[in-house]
Amino acid sequence: MAENAPETSSTAKKRCLGADCENDAEALQCPSCLKIGITGSYFCSQNCFKKNWSQHATMHKTAQGKTQNVTGAYNPFPTYSFTGSVRPVYPLSARRAVPKSIRHPDWAEAGIPKAEKRLNRSKIDILDAKGQAAMRKVCKLAREVLDITAAELKPGITTDYLDEVCHKACIERNSYPSPLNYNHFPKSLCTSPNEVVCHGIPDQRILLNGDILNLDISLYHDGHHADLNETYYIGDRAKADPESVRVIETTRQCLDKAIELVKPGTPFRDFGKAIETHAKSKNCSVVATWGGHGINTEFHPPPWIPHYAKNKAVGVCKPGMTFTIEPILTLGKPREVYWPDNWTNATVDGKRTAQFEHTLLVTETGVEVLTAANENSPGGSIPEPAVPDGTEKDKAGSNR
Repeated sequence: MAENAPETSSTAKKRCLGADCENDAEALQCPSCLKIGITGSYFCSQNCFKKNWSQHATMHKTAQGKTQNVTGAYNPFPTYSFTGSVRPVYPLSARRAVPKSIRHPDWAEAGIPKAEKRLNRSKIDILDAKGQAAMRKVCKLAREVLDITAAELKPGITTDYLDEVCHKACIERNSYPSPLNYNHFPKSLCTSPNEVVCHGIPDQRILLNGDILNLDISLYHDGHHADLNETYYIGDRAKADPESVRVIETTRQCLDKAIELVKPGTPFRDFGKAIETHAKSKNCSVVATWGGHGINTEFHPPPWIPHYAKNKAVGVCKPGMTFTIEPILTLGKPREVYWPDNWTNATVDGKRTAQFEHTLLVTETGVEVLTAANENSPGGSIPEPAVPDGTEKDKAGSNR
């Protein structure tokens, strides 16, 4: 999970749900959605509605395989002016239980990370060999959970189903899903589709062919936390959309470029310059509100890692430090608004956004990517659209 929080404001017109349409929606709503209680399904015209029918109709298929029953589903914030096409689909499923035999963080019951709030923000932990070994273990488990969850991605499933998969995988590894009840977050992972910047709450919304989705996984095992996330293409239509490919692959590359700088003596402020320089070269904007953070026996200890240039972050990398780098890029304005759930953070203009994150260990000679993908991990980079002269843009780096 990213650290820090923005102020909120702004409203916007309703957007047409057509996958390839950027028009404002008219009063036309899908009649089938209205019959089964799904609100907010607006289209700009009958032609656009018909064109997108086969994809949109997946929302009406109930109790088929892993598709959740949407009968009785509803938008909990009907008067809120959403900035893009994504809508919350409630009710949320009940909070998933974690056996008492599994070690719990201090917020598991009351929802307040008490120890984290008492931390000295100027003191950065240096892990000894035992602590580093513990971080390698929990990060390996976190990668396994992300890969298991990502393997289920396809059009027609709900993000609540992904939460179920993630939660089960955590329990099977004798691990607590760190987001669960952290400052009262209700689920075991964050699912952020399309214009959702971060901290999206898994619900009954069905993934559509053409969506993009960030999965943010965090685990607590043997007294240590791991944190990683990736943004994935949902269906072939997403991979065929040049804008979606541009923001995802550029964000992936930004993380790789920042990781290349990690070594003893590198100032924390240098990562942001590398990230923003590359983002601007691909006509993307860095969302500056959210940053990387330390991670070890606490979920969000110091240091704070800004992802933008000309920041004033204090400190340098030292062997034994563990922290995350997790840039968020958008195709539009780098400003966000909160949904009324006080967690879901969306772009102010409804433009798509992507994020990638790794947990890193500074070594004596450089860096160890503790949450690195393996050859069997789902996802991975795809070629970017050709530039006007017919050549391809840079490909993503090896860290995924």
